[in-house]
Formats: sequence, structure tokens, C-alpha cells
Amino acid sequence: MEADYHIPVLLKEAIDGLNIKPGGVYVDCTYGGGGHSNAILSKLNKEGRLVAFDQDADAKRNLANDPRLIFEAHNFRHIGRFLRLHKINAVDGILADLGVSSYQFDEGSRGFSIRYDASLDMRMNQQQEQTAATLIATTSESALHKIFEQYGEVTNAKTLARTLVEKRKLAPIRTINEFKQALQSVVKGNPNKYFAQVFQALRIAVNDELGSLRELLQQVPSLLRSEGRVAIITFHSLEDRIVKNFFRHGKDAPGAVDEIYGGREESPLRVITPKPIEPGEEELKINPRSRSARLRIAEKK
Repeated sequence: MEADYHIPVLLKEAIDGLNIKPGGVYVDCTYGGGGHSNAILSKLNKEGRLVAFDQDADAKRNLANDPRLIFEAHNFRHIGRFLRLHKINAVDGILADLGVSSYQFDEGSRGFSIRYDASLDMRMNQQQEQTAATLIATTSESALHKIFEQYGEVTNAKTLARTLVEKRKLAPIRTINEFKQALQSVVKGNPNKYFAQVFQALRIAVNDELGSLRELLQQVPSLLRSEGRVAIITFHSLEDRIVKNFFRHGKDAPGAVDEIYGGREESPLRVITPKPIEPGEEELKINPRSRSARLRIAEKK
């Protein structure tokens, strides 16, 4: 099931980067098919523990039967609250693979892929109310413009947003095919690439992916023990930039220079990977979907 669900990306590099202590406590923020979690468990002794998060209920089907594993079916933005619930004050390592799983892309009914006709859903957490269809139906033109421009880097985001607002007045846009047909006149360049960017933008907005990532990162320094490590795998430049800046500066963007002393506030993390680790040729052959993956690792000072 695990291999069908999701091939773990940069598996060896991420596990090596965590520098796992056999009796340590670790967190896998995105359990998915369990690939990274199983690799962490294989490095732990009887005293070691792993807390895994995944807001997608389908991930539960892949759970390893292991007494050292605690699973929470929640978004990783709530990491601190649930660790406290389990009386865990500090951990030795945190891993997050921010990619959409192969299962989610290949399960047409989930609405993540342009290859199928299905409801415009795109929810990672099926319990939440907002879907891609409701977002398209209720969001203002200016907000849609911002979503497509910032999250999808769509070149004609303004025209796209205006067209979408005009089309939704004529008829509801509830399915992937209805959405593609509504936008046929504004597609620029390769339609597959264009819609992939548009879908990425909608998915990020529907699931508040960047908000979740920021909330996770803000909690990391207080959750890690000294010399504990955080390893994060991103799949687009927006995420990678947020992670890079946080690791270097302890916040999303470089802090202001101190007016008196002239220095910047120091990050609580030490960067282990000055440049992100990318998949090698072998991994790209086995798993072409890994091509945009970037792994960054940092250590608590």
C-alpha cells in the first residue's frame, strides 16, 4: 500500500540529515504512506518514540502497527498542542515532506489533478468546509488575482480572475471540466503547465498551506532540544523561500538591523544545508515526481 500511496522523496538524505538518536523522540509532520516514518522507526530502539501527523484521513490506512508510534489525524500546525497533550516537552527531530502524495494526485475524486473530471475539491482535510469550488464561487476578483499571482505565479493572473468572476455569474463552476472550459479563452502556453500552476494556487489557498508551514516553523525552535534537527522537503519556490529564510533568520524574512548595535537578531537555528539537497539521477528515474523536491536541514543551537 505504502509504495502505491506515495514514494518517499529524498528518503536517505532526510533520515541521515536528522542524525537520529536511537532513544530519541521524533515527529513526522506528514505521515502519508509512512515511508519516512518507517525509516525513522527502523533507527529507534525500544525507548525511542515517533509522533506522526496527517490531516488526510486516508493516511490512517497506512499506519504501522508499532507501539512506539503515536498518530494524530490533525494538521501539523497544531504540533505543539498535541505534543503537550502527550506530555512531550521537547523532541530530537522534526521532519516534514510538504508534497501532495501520489495517492492524492492519482485518486481522481479528490480533485487535485487536471487529468480527471471530478468535483473541484482539493481538501487535504475532508472535514473542512471550504473546497476549491466554494473558494471559486465566493472569493472576490482581487483576492483571486492575488491567489493566482502569488501562489501559482500565473502570468495573466488578473485576466484569469476577471474571466472566472464573469463565468461564475453565468453558471456554477463545480467540476474540473467546467473549470477548464470556463477558462479556455485565457490559457497561455502549454495548457497542462498552465492549469498545473492554477491548480497549485487553488490547492495552496484551499488548504492554507503557507499559513500552516509558517505556524509549524514558528514552533520549531521551542520544540527542539539543543542539537535537535529539523528537515523540511519543499516542492515549490514559495515554500522553499519561507523555509530558507526561517532557518537563516528565525523568521520569514531577514529582521531589521538593530539601530544601536547594527546587528540582526540571531536565528535560534544553525543551517546544515547552505544549499538545498536535490534528488539525484537514480531517484529521478524511479520517481519523476521528485524532480522539484528540495530538502533543507537546520539544527537547534
